[in-house]
Amino acid sequence: MADSTMNREQLLDLTRRFVDAFNRVDLDAVMEFFADDAIYDEFNGRRNRGRDAIRMAFTPQFTGAFGRMQFLDDDLFADAASGKVMASWRCTLAVKGHPTSWRGLDLLHFRPDGKLVQKLTYAKAKTPLFED
Repeated sequence: MADSTMNREQLLDLTRRFVDAFNRVDLDAVMEFFADDAIYDEFNGRRNRGRDAIRMAFTPQFTGAFGRMQFLDDDLFADAASGKVMASWRCTLAVKGHPTSWRGLDLLHFRPDGKLVQKLTYAKAKTPLFED
């Protein structure tokens, strides 16, 4: 179990700032949260290891390939002792010019120093909505 140097409110604050960086479309700010050896599992099953791979995975989203995406918080659960947060959300975007949304959640694991070591994404969608 991780050393519990962060309390629950600090963990929730980190998570809110992380999501805010996504919603501001600030890839550099998002990447500042990740540890060098972090893992990002996409909801399509693709695993990205390390900051360079994670940045490449996020680049289409941050360059507008899927239109303007926003993540609206549904609920947050935090376990400060383990440094883990479950964040459920609704993602809004436009697919082929039509507004839509889908629901999902992220399991986030932070180290005691506040760096994100795992982002595991799950979604309620059969396939990524950006495909034909």
